[in-house]
Amino acid sequence: MDHLWFAYPLISAAVLLVIDLLLWQWLHPRYLRRKLACRLVLFVLFSMALLDGGLSPLYPVPADWSVPRHVLATLLTIAWWLFGARALTVLIVVVMEPRIGGKGHLLQDVMGAIIFLVAGVAAAGYVLDLPVKGLLATSGAVAIILGLAVQSTLGDVFSGIVLNATKPFRVDDWIRVDDIEGKVIEIDWRSTHLLTSEGSMAVIPNAMAAKTRIVNFSRPDHFHAISLNIELPTRLRPSLVLDSLDKAILGCRELLAQPKASAVVVRSGLRSVEYEVTGYVKSRDRRTAVRNQLYDLIHRQLAATETRADQTRPATRQSAVLNTVGALRMLGDDDRAQLEQHMHLGSYAAKDVVLAEGVIPDALYIIESGVMSVSIQRPEGWMEVGRMGPGELFGETGFVDASPTVGRFCAFTDCMIYRIDKADLDPWLQAHNELLGALAGLAKFRSKARAALLETQPEVVDARGFMGWLRKSVTRFQVSRGPGPNDRMS
Repeated sequence: MDHLWFAYPLISAAVLLVIDLLLWQWLHPRYLRRKLACRLVLFVLFSMALLDGGLSPLYPVPADWSVPRHVLATLLTIAWWLFGARALTVLIVVVMEPRIGGKGHLLQDVMGAIIFLVAGVAAAGYVLDLPVKGLLATSGAVAIILGLAVQSTLGDVFSGIVLNATKPFRVDDWIRVDDIEGKVIEIDWRSTHLLTSEGSMAVIPNAMAAKTRIVNFSRPDHFHAISLNIELPTRLRPSLVLDSLDKAILGCRELLAQPKASAVVVRSGLRSVEYEVTGYVKSRDRRTAVRNQLYDLIHRQLAATETRADQTRPATRQSAVLNTVGALRMLGDDDRAQLEQHMHLGSYAAKDVVLAEGVIPDALYIIESGVMSVSIQRPEGWMEVGRMGPGELFGETGFVDASPTVGRFCAFTDCMIYRIDKADLDPWLQAHNELLGALAGLAKFRSKARAALLETQPEVVDARGFMGWLRKSVTRFQVSRGPGPNDRMS
């Protein structure tokens, strides 16, 4: 008794089509490669079934077959061309997906449409034995008429193909097309959809986007520029202002070291001088926060510079510094005047250690000008955890719980720092419990921030490509080889 496959090849081919449709719907979309493998295997089995049934997709169905068998054979042969076109389309999707990132299927859709068109014409010519030349000539004339009728639409479609091929922007990029700025949320056949900063939707025809100037704010994706314009009176000497701006730039840790941030004089007039500060951040989403932080740092550095430059009232210099410290603002005028007498000003050059690690502070330090760097000891070396500027204080742990410092406080630039000894400040803490509470709150806040920073583990980047493979191969070779004579001596 013959096997069912050989006894009923056409029925077997029809069953294979049903199985393919069921498997394609049953398997999850994330298993695209598995679905493709199943479809290719079923396509090969489907082709074998047609050949066993005496059919060839390159020839019409024999005319001497019975009508039911002839109809079934014709449908199955046409289905072979469509089945093959669909399998080829899915294969193209799998190959192109890593390059387009799964976002921009316009080019895939166009290629899929062309493949199905070729398969339909081939099925009409080989299976149905239709006059393909006349059909192509007729369809060409119809295509010309339709092309003239939908000329603008075709322009948008082909412009969309060009945009997908050249990729001047992608989904999620922030761009400006002509005078419209927004985030790309969709690129379809005819248009590009932007989400503007006002929350509205802007639909730009692809033909317009392909012809006009496009500014992509998301490229390159490893740094983004921020710019500040500051106008100051001419009574402030530009060299002192530029020095304060440079210190404010150094005080902002989120600014990238390369490209280097800078401050320049843009314009000088009779009453004011305009300065421009330009820097770069890694993430575009951090631009607003870094701009606000820079404005605050610049204000504090300029205030400190103006206080140092004002020598007409020397007694107000300490008072101006105390006004910048939030924990000391509750002091009255009389208490402030007495406390100013215990403030000792010190000058520190860059890289000087002001307060070492593991030392119980015996004084409270207040930064008047400059930038301080705070680092902690790690197995791999010193790690910077923060920077401090004018108006900030440190050494509060020696007054709160007499605990040693966890980090090292080092001058990042030339600094002017006031010191208030513990013996002079203890009477004030006994008389002002709120002052001790403010110092305790500051110590607790810094402890939590330090713990959160230490808990954040750096991301390990998996090197890919040839260099990554070579590095892993060398590592495996060294491990398998074991230490050599020179390694043991060292």
